[in-house]
Amino acid sequence: MNPVVTIPDVDVSVMAPIGFVAIGAMLVLLGEVLLSRKKTLMGRPLTDAWIGSLLAIAAMFALALSVYVSWGAFLEGVPRVFNVAHPLYQLDRFSSFVTALLALAGLLSCGLSIAYLAEMRINHGEYYALVLLSISGMMLMVASVDFLPVFLGLELMSIPIYVLAGFDRKKLRSNESAMKYFLIGSFASALLLYGIALLYGVTGSTSFEGIRQGFDPENPIALAGLGLVVVGFAFKISAVPFHQWTPDVYEGAPSAVTAFMSVAVKTAAFATLLRVLALSLDSASEATTQILWVLAALTIVVGNVMAVIQDNVKRLLAYSSIAHAGYLLIGFATGSQEGYAAVLFYLVAYLFMNLGAFGVVVALANEGQDCERMRSFMGLAKTRPALAGLMTLFLVSLAGIPGTAGFIAKFTIFAAAVRGDLIGLSILGVLMSVVSIYYYLRIPVLMYMHDPEEEAQPRAEVASGEALVLGVCAFMVVFLGLFPNDGSLPILGRIQMFEWVRESVRVLFTF
Repeated sequence: MNPVVTIPDVDVSVMAPIGFVAIGAMLVLLGEVLLSRKKTLMGRPLTDAWIGSLLAIAAMFALALSVYVSWGAFLEGVPRVFNVAHPLYQLDRFSSFVTALLALAGLLSCGLSIAYLAEMRINHGEYYALVLLSISGMMLMVASVDFLPVFLGLELMSIPIYVLAGFDRKKLRSNESAMKYFLIGSFASALLLYGIALLYGVTGSTSFEGIRQGFDPENPIALAGLGLVVVGFAFKISAVPFHQWTPDVYEGAPSAVTAFMSVAVKTAAFATLLRVLALSLDSASEATTQILWVLAALTIVVGNVMAVIQDNVKRLLAYSSIAHAGYLLIGFATGSQEGYAAVLFYLVAYLFMNLGAFGVVVALANEGQDCERMRSFMGLAKTRPALAGLMTLFLVSLAGIPGTAGFIAKFTIFAAAVRGDLIGLSILGVLMSVVSIYYYLRIPVLMYMHDPEEEAQPRAEVASGEALVLGVCAFMVVFLGLFPNDGSLPILGRIQMFEWVRESVRVLFTF
């Protein structure tokens, strides 16, 4: 008898957001091969800068398509899976919202990189292919409902990032950062995989639903698996004591890569951890809360205290990133729908304010050198007043000053913590936010109250792509700080971020 072949019932359209990005990566690689063989294009000499710009536009177009499709899926609001019989990848309101956010982060990062790569003399087309491949891995992570695609997405995200960290191959510091990131990232991936194996051994499943049903909080092996999974993600989000790689990698990697890593990787890791905890490990909420409470407290304190003593802007922003990871973990520790919504809103605000701060560092790069020393910002208000003003805005937002997106983000996190009886943790967060004001305002003091340093020579002009990205980030920082959910505005009233994030996380609490 001939065996019966069953054709699986799959919905290919579910893969459209990640498909546009993956196909874009392949086209960018192919385009570089073809363009590098041509001498002219439309009668103009085809230089490396032109090739890089054309491939960047292609990558941004693919990311824009992904944003459009993802947002359409969010508005549709109907959860869809790729394979009904074996659900591994699900596009629902949460995953589509985060997917659109990741594609937007990649799009802005590519726009920020065009002139910077040319200035640093590393304008190669594979840069944009690596960004797209990494974004596709992030999208796979956040839409997974099974640990197998989570791990595949984690590796697809991480390997291109390792290469990007060492993209400036002629600089030893960049090579060192890539090697450190690769070794520590591989160790973190191994811990995560071992935790998944223990959970599979206890529950007999790798799906979130199967683990949720079979998890026994009294079983020490199950708790060990839970701990290793949390530790694996803690490495990726730079939570203390798994943060040591962050300052060195942020400092050594090209500034455009650091900007991309600081927002996209953090968003993907936090969003995936939200999904994992809500859908698979809710039965261990007490144990999870205790672990997250300790991680949040340590991360907030160490991140803020270490940032105070930094003399390098990229290292300062690295420790700032660690501190913000601690604030985000407060929302995780609540275990509530309100806390998870606060985390998602925080990630949106963090995207614009942190990408903007690194964007100013990118825009100041000159003659193959990053402008990253604190002294390089002395007198910047006299030489580059617009960039000094933008940098001040982004730093004020990161500090959580009222009127900015950072204030609203921190307020929602602390309010959710208070309602979740985490009063001590919220008080600690507020006190450390006061400490952060000191090191954030050090840079505006140097820019406005000191004369320019003769050795510091920032770039004289801001490229159009950089100006556009900085403008978008500045607008969103102010807009989300003043009108986070105001539907009364004529056109911008359609941007109701609070309502969007609430609708997104609601999916995680409907079992």
